[in-house]
Amino acid sequence: MANIIMFCILAVVILGSAVMCVMTKRIMRAATFLLFVLFGIAGIYFLLDYTFLGAAQISVYAGGITMLYIFAIQLVSKRTLQGLVERLKGSRVVGGVLATLAGLVTVVVILLKNQFINAAVGMTEGEIPMDRIGQALVGSGKYEYVLPFEFISLFLLACIIGGIMIARKEEQK
Repeated sequence: MANIIMFCILAVVILGSAVMCVMTKRIMRAATFLLFVLFGIAGIYFLLDYTFLGAAQISVYAGGITMLYIFAIQLVSKRTLQGLVERLKGSRVVGGVLATLAGLVTVVVILLKNQFINAAVGMTEGEIPMDRIGQALVGSGKYEYVLPFEFISLFLLACIIGGIMIARKEEQK
């Protein structure tokens, strides 16, 4: 019962922060709400006793990625951000709602067609051991993810170097 209550609290925090992240007009507040979303997801990992994934979520995403976003925001000049006041037009809102509904219908059709929901409900295997999850994350074989992690780290390094170069060019002018 306590797990259900904690899950409901974390779900409300995650959903509320995600909505506020998208709806706020201030970019630093959006980054802060994103941080709350990532901490909430880490809380769900801890609730499921996946402490490794929870710790990785906090260190990599809540710590690293959010700080990368904040540094990128700080590198962009204030003159660039001041002109970015966007007005919501009715046609854009309607288009966004239609695109969202089309995406939702697509996901539901795929879930029903491939019987993912029935497989998830009828899963009798039980919990997946943490050593299998860890091996899948850092293994180098088929269906293992160490190579994508390395590509992402190189991509983020290139983004950081590019941001530094952009910031340096503005100082020289």
